[in-house]
Amino acid sequence: MKITEMLDLVGVRRHPAGAGPRALRQVFTTADLGRKARRALPQPVVDYLDGGADAETSLAANEAAFRSFRFRPAALRDVTTVDTGTTFLGSDYALPLGLAPTGYTRMISPLGETAVLAAATRARVPYVLSTMATTTIEELAGTGPRPEDLWFQLYVLKDRGMTHDMVRRAADAGSPVLEIAVDTAVSGNRLRDRRNGLTIPPRMTLSTLFDIGLKPGYWARMSTQPALDFSNIRASDTTGRFSGGSIADISAQFDPAVTWDDVARIRELWPHKLVLKGTLGAADAATAGSLGVDGIHLSNHGGRQLDQTVPPVHLIQDVRQAVGPDVAVLVDSGVRTGTDIAICLALGADAAFIGRPYLWALSAAGEAGVGHVIGILGDELRRTMALLGVTSIAELREQGPALLDPARR
Repeated sequence: MKITEMLDLVGVRRHPAGAGPRALRQVFTTADLGRKARRALPQPVVDYLDGGADAETSLAANEAAFRSFRFRPAALRDVTTVDTGTTFLGSDYALPLGLAPTGYTRMISPLGETAVLAAATRARVPYVLSTMATTTIEELAGTGPRPEDLWFQLYVLKDRGMTHDMVRRAADAGSPVLEIAVDTAVSGNRLRDRRNGLTIPPRMTLSTLFDIGLKPGYWARMSTQPALDFSNIRASDTTGRFSGGSIADISAQFDPAVTWDDVARIRELWPHKLVLKGTLGAADAATAGSLGVDGIHLSNHGGRQLDQTVPPVHLIQDVRQAVGPDVAVLVDSGVRTGTDIAICLALGADAAFIGRPYLWALSAAGEAGVGHVIGILGDELRRTMALLGVTSIAELREQGPALLDPARR
């Protein structure tokens, strides 16, 4: 008997050549990717990626909130073909899924934002570039065939000239959607980062040198790349005072005096779709709609700003009722599975967004890893839809109230 026949007989899996990066062969969930990332990254980077504010109550509650829902599936439906394609904020996407804005992505992997956008474009889902990114929007614009996949997220800074210049640059780069973060009047109290003294670029402290010994591969990759900085801020800064420094230093430039007047002004400046991102209740969402805002992105920053906030998934129904059917409702914070995405849509959202999972994936396997995590979530969503007895995103949203047990929402 041949060795290959023996392997087949005992059920040993053989991976064909070209089946994908070795790092992804036993990755079946986003949690698998999280474990890989924690093994590969220095502890201060793990803490930045996984940490939250204060006691990290919101961080834990976000995921727990999804686990509290229960389905009431419809039986005996033809689910031979399940279509996850959808439209939101004027563009067509393959999944009701997006990649949320995250800062310092090249600190996770030197491939950075470029690899994330490439994977998003291939999967036909949107990627939101952060103000705090380590690659400028100009460097990313035009790198893919779908300009609708590159959105821009804006922090309103004390320097309004810089803020408005970033709005102009995003428009010039062809971004179809601008998201204004409205939950950062001050930076959250992220104790892990404070204790680690995290800086951009990382400074060589004794602790850093110790980490180099533990994770030499990470530091070897980083040492061959351009220095990290706050690229989008630097590109709009004529003074040179915002490059480098600690995360706390740059976060101190967020403006605590931002009001609805600033939203109205940016609405005047921005020619495309405008979204507000934060923990917004029904009243604030209705005010946003009255100012011509096109979408509400419900988020508590993944538990990284105000601790003990309501999990965003619990805000969906009230916000949807407040804004009506014509304003997009997006959700992040705690989304880890395709079932979580289905819950968001059944409650009335247009799409769900992920942050940590795609950064874990980027650390584990670069662009292929990000594509892999999108594929995992897409497969899980299609399976959930089939088991619920629905075959389209429109049907899932329409029948959502009947598919969720009202006693366990």
